[in-house]
Amino acid sequence: MNSKPVALVTGANKGIGLQIAKDLARQGFAVIIGARQLEAGESVVQAVGPDARTVQLDITDEASIARAEARIRELHGRLDVLVNNAGVGHGGNPGRSNAQIMAETRLSVVDLTELQAVFATNVFGAVAVTQAMLPLLREAPAAKIINISSLTGSLTLNDDHSNPLRQYTSTYTVSKSALNAFTQALAIELEGTNIKVHAVCPGHTATDMSEYGGPVEDAAREPVRVALLGADSPTGTFSNARGALPW
Repeated sequence: MNSKPVALVTGANKGIGLQIAKDLARQGFAVIIGARQLEAGESVVQAVGPDARTVQLDITDEASIARAEARIRELHGRLDVLVNNAGVGHGGNPGRSNAQIMAETRLSVVDLTELQAVFATNVFGAVAVTQAMLPLLREAPAAKIINISSLTGSLTLNDDHSNPLRQYTSTYTVSKSALNAFTQALAIELEGTNIKVHAVCPGHTATDMSEYGGPVEDAAREPVRVALLGADSPTGTFSNARGALPW
């Protein structure tokens, strides 16, 4: 078993998740790349670091989650950081533009199958992975759960009529509001334990989910900063690179 702290990053074979994995490895973590397709994770594992490993992890598949937990237990016996990064921007035709996605995922018109698909990954998947990994997190001296969220999921900011982003409320943003509610509820439940729970907004980033945004290097900074906070740090926070965000 590795003496290094251990981090699992879901959806880590590309985009923000891959950059978070690389940065945590540089900070001394033994990183586990969670990838829906094992081959996709194996293709980047060397770029992450010598102590990196890949597990096949489809966060919408309970059997896949259980196998990943068993593999991490076999390799390390504990988990110090869980980054729930895997997410989807929509659940429909992958050929749609951002404008089409926005128009078709408004809550007044979204197909319920697409709504369910987004929540299955962005909310229920994060909950399922967290529940499965909690026993491993309890084995660490000081553990963290970091949920990759979005400031567009902030109910407070969306209630501010001067906020230009409120016009983009959609299936995706509502799923992030639900993820934030899960984050806060879990942080309250785990108060007084060795596990801290956080939501982090990486900011607009150019990935498969978006046609615009900044580099993944910038997006990974806040999740990694939170992962490196000491055991005496607060729990139940929601933040981005500029500081604290309101729920």
